[in-house]
Amino acid sequence: MIKNDVILQINQLSKKTNKSTLIEPLNYNVSRGQILAICGGNGAGKSTLIKLIIGLIKATSGDVIVSGLKKSDNKRKYLEQFGYMPDDFIFPGSMTTRELIEFYARIKNVNKQKYEDILDEVGLLDKLNEKVGNFSKGMKQRLLLAQTLLSDPNILILDEPTNGLDPYWINQLCHIMLTAKKNDQTVIFSTHDLHVVEKIADEVLFLGSGQVIGSGPIQHYLDEGLYETFQKLYFDELYSK
Repeated sequence: MIKNDVILQINQLSKKTNKSTLIEPLNYNVSRGQILAICGGNGAGKSTLIKLIIGLIKATSGDVIVSGLKKSDNKRKYLEQFGYMPDDFIFPGSMTTRELIEFYARIKNVNKQKYEDILDEVGLLDKLNEKVGNFSKGMKQRLLLAQTLLSDPNILILDEPTNGLDPYWINQLCHIMLTAKKNDQTVIFSTHDLHVVEKIADEVLFLGSGQVIGSGPIQHYLDEGLYETFQKLYFDELYSK
């Protein structure tokens, strides 16, 4: 059941460049303990929206309020609200799992027991002394997920977290996100994997060419089918130009 207490408010948020509009003015509220899936085709604006929320790129207009804070109010406290898993990140290949996780653990003031528990959860505890340069795409994704989980943030933001994961680890990722929800954390993730959305999301936000083309509780879309809904919204948006 979706809770009513709003933890994240997006108010008239937009991003423009000299050549194009990446995100049209957007309003959206996300509740504590809710899982929100952001869906859309390539170039829809999913990663741009996530980076705007985190504050990695500057908005053209509007703002984001998290736990009552804007980034301009207190940058450190604002950023501490998030655990962020980017869609593409290159770890230094010469470093071991232990060296990397200890680096992040020191930044986030996390003890050895905590980071080892998380590495065990993502299946990398037995890889502590292996160099990350030898890892597969899926193993690097799981290491990215581990650093995201370290500090028990109020909001997990995961950009295309299923990329490179096999079916077993996609299922484990779903379990991790549902556990976070049970612990009253909020999860926001982008994905092309609509099966994952159907399985765990409370709400879905469909983007097309930087604008919201559909949104609401997941139940609203399950009768017609999420894939069929996405196809209809996508082609309606495409041919309305």
